[in-house]
Amino acid sequence: MNAEIESRTTAVRRFNRFYTRRIGVLHERLADTRFSLAESRLLWEFAHRNKTTAAELARELDLDPGYLSRLLQRLKAGKLIRAERSSEDARHLHLSLTAAGKRAFAPLDRRSEADVAALLAALDEAGQRSLLAAMASIETLLGESRREPLPWLLRPPQSGDIGWVVERHGVLYAQEYGWDVRFEALVARIAADFVDRFDARREACWIAERDGANVGCVFLVQARDEASGAAIDKTAQLRMLLVEPAARGLGIGARLVAECERFARAQGYRRIVLWTNSVLSAARDIYAKAGYALTKSEPHQSFGYRLVGETWELKLG
Repeated sequence: MNAEIESRTTAVRRFNRFYTRRIGVLHERLADTRFSLAESRLLWEFAHRNKTTAAELARELDLDPGYLSRLLQRLKAGKLIRAERSSEDARHLHLSLTAAGKRAFAPLDRRSEADVAALLAALDEAGQRSLLAAMASIETLLGESRREPLPWLLRPPQSGDIGWVVERHGVLYAQEYGWDVRFEALVARIAADFVDRFDARREACWIAERDGANVGCVFLVQARDEASGAAIDKTAQLRMLLVEPAARGLGIGARLVAECERFARAQGYRRIVLWTNSVLSAARDIYAKAGYALTKSEPHQSFGYRLVGETWELKLG
């Protein structure tokens, strides 16, 4: 094992030890309950399913069938679950919670919710958002694909969102393209101009949120002449489109771009322009599918690299 792999392996193992200590899973029994962690997990599964079978539980929870059978026997002995023969296949037994099982699960659920709320309460708003985003990334990178992706929503910006936009642009473009801090500085200037010049009748920002964490953004502003700063008549500019890696593939980027077009039409703009770089292939695909046309390209040296800048335009006439 080379040094880099060994270092990363050590870091993952250190995180595992920290996290198991933090959430208390090393305790054989949960505080103030008679149930083990495994039994509590099974009660949660039964509470959130109509009916299931032992085979389904063993497969989805990756549990040894023999071990699962012993757990189920204890729950049956406590009259917490019942088994009913399937009407479609007599070989299958459908398992579900009894009334006693539901009563036993309720305080477990409340205790777990209170414990997590206390964990989050120790963090400020920015810390909570960072924690949720990190958890979503871990789940996406290491977990199985969801049958149905988590829902997401678009909303106006709140306090702290502008800072998040600047920070995430700086981090992601450094990670994915190697761009230096000058790009983050550019984004900071654009964001500051948005705040200073903001006109709700002509401009807007949308934040995409998923499971309590920011996962995307876009801005639509009055287009201005770069030299004079004068407004360009009936022309809007799309700026700072971004989607977090963990939320890509869900249609968020296309929806953000579509919202810009919807708003621009409603406000009487006749066209939308944007500036991007040729290496940003995912964004370029979104623009092309939305009907934008490439109108100009020119090489430039920026952010530590030789790039090709592009101007795209959508006519709204």
